[in-house]
Amino acid sequence: MLRQEKLALVIPTLREAQCLEMLLGRVRAVLSGLAIPFEILVVDDDSRDGTEELVTAMAAEDARVRLLVRRGERGLAGAILHGWQNTDASILGAIDADMQHPPELLAKLLPEMAKGQDAAVASRFARGGGMTEWNPLRKLLSAISIGVTVPLQRSGMRVKDPLSGYFLVRRCCVENILFRPTGFKLLLEILVRGRVGTVSEIPFAFGRRAGGRSKVSLGVAWDYLRLLARLYRARWRRVRVAPGFPAD
Repeated sequence: MLRQEKLALVIPTLREAQCLEMLLGRVRAVLSGLAIPFEILVVDDDSRDGTEELVTAMAAEDARVRLLVRRGERGLAGAILHGWQNTDASILGAIDADMQHPPELLAKLLPEMAKGQDAAVASRFARGGGMTEWNPLRKLLSAISIGVTVPLQRSGMRVKDPLSGYFLVRRCCVENILFRPTGFKLLLEILVRGRVGTVSEIPFAFGRRAGGRSKVSLGVAWDYLRLLARLYRARWRRVRVAPGFPAD
């Protein structure tokens, strides 16, 4: 079935050249062994750390690797959306560049899409997943952040890790919907506002950052609170989720 599809996997980057060569090698190795045409889009927010040169050289050897550079823009969600807007793939995906997401899990996520699922999520909180490297306070904050999403999620389709940054989704489920380009929690907005009817969660152990700096900050927390407020406001007003939902 996947031979009839195409995957576009976006890797958003901001000063993460240190990890990128290894990550791209592992992603290419995994996807090359699967029965699906694919392209890997590195969307870089003008890092100026060697990312452009590294990806350009790799793209010269493998046309399935592409580089998109955003000048004067920041934001993980916006970078992912920019990548998706520059591909005709029927299955869209995202994976972080810091090696905390194991590329080999793609070999489990893609078969779920082959079964007809609308989305497949790499989950830290599904049975068998975990965050062994996190301290208790960070685990508590993560649990609270996820807990407040429960009323927003649809009954019968509640995802244990709606804040995951590693997932696949069908283009038809997100096409023509205006998502927020700021922040880090694109998956949550997709689950709430997208045309997603079925989701599979594949457990994984969230790893240690291999390089680069964590993007967690007060600004990121503020963006998340704004997203929650917007989604709750829409729910309270009984706004129907549909294409053309106005962006802030």
